[in-house]
Amino acid sequence: MSLTDYHAKHIAYELTRRFPSDSPERLAGAVASAQVDLNPHQVDAALFAFASPLSKGALLADEVGLGKTIEAGLVLSQRWAERRRRILVITPSNLRKQWFQELTEKFFLPCRLLEAKSYNAAIRQGQFRPFEVPEVVICSYQFAKSRAADVQATAWDLVVIDEAHRLRNVYKPSNVIANTLKLALAGRHKLLLTATPLQNSLLELFGLVSFIDEHSFGDLKSFREQFANLTQAQVFATLKARLKPICHRTLRRQVTAYIPFTKRLPLVEEFTPEEGEDRLYHLVSDYLQRDNLQALPASQRSLMTLVLRKLLASSTFAIAGALTTIANRLRAKVGIKEPREPLTGLGPGLRSIGRDRRGVARRHPTRAAERD
Repeated sequence: MSLTDYHAKHIAYELTRRFPSDSPERLAGAVASAQVDLNPHQVDAALFAFASPLSKGALLADEVGLGKTIEAGLVLSQRWAERRRRILVITPSNLRKQWFQELTEKFFLPCRLLEAKSYNAAIRQGQFRPFEVPEVVICSYQFAKSRAADVQATAWDLVVIDEAHRLRNVYKPSNVIANTLKLALAGRHKLLLTATPLQNSLLELFGLVSFIDEHSFGDLKSFREQFANLTQAQVFATLKARLKPICHRTLRRQVTAYIPFTKRLPLVEEFTPEEGEDRLYHLVSDYLQRDNLQALPASQRSLMTLVLRKLLASSTFAIAGALTTIANRLRAKVGIKEPREPLTGLGPGLRSIGRDRRGVARRHPTRAAERD
């Protein structure tokens, strides 16, 4: 078979893009064409995603502000240069346009925002597989979940999931979106991005890793038994070793040599609440500690109590709206349509804490409704 000079040059050009997975030259093409100022930790993270050709994906968990989007853009650019162009980006709905702008302006990748309107338009035009397009597909969590069958039927070369901590409870059957996406993306190479892989429980880390490879830690029972006590040095070392091939995390203190972060100086000011504010605090605290609390659903009581205490610590005006909502909910339960005196504000005055103009204490609206 004879080759023209044009074909020979094209083949030689393609060969220059092929390097070992752990070689920095593998990203040479993507870096050369990208309009971004790269930092060393971003290149390291992108190379980590290519570390093993047999891996099922990676979790990039750099702290906030270190450029996880750029790291993902490098990986996408390299996949695109390798002609592996069936790429899906799943992101919160409010970040779809940001991803579109980042990938098109900084990495010159052709992208398509896929949502209900564009999906239905493609169907009407006779394109019955709207996910199979010659661009990078960007969609929201909710849309990917609603079109899980189409997502599963597409042979994706790479799936990037932004704000992946939304999937941390995938081990719970009640998390419908996470379990639906896990089933639809089974067997696909996934790149998860999150700054908070662990928030409340170690099981959340198990959930994220199982989304990439469910065999890394085994089942939930064995994970609990093996890593229940991280205070032991051997157990902690074992967990780090198991995470090393999958999770890559860079902290801010590790990049201060070349990224000048703004130095923050916290100032603490003493604050003494007034008598009315102090009384309000104790009234609300006593109310939230009741055994029978009809104003808050039993399943959400702990969370709502935490939220109300945060509002109470902020200011009396901050909690005014929440108390008004609670009072209206209780009035609705007992059939009272209009309150005799609406809660318009909770300032330091006596009336804001439950006293009339003469200073005589009267029943608190929420307590009165519950007693009735």
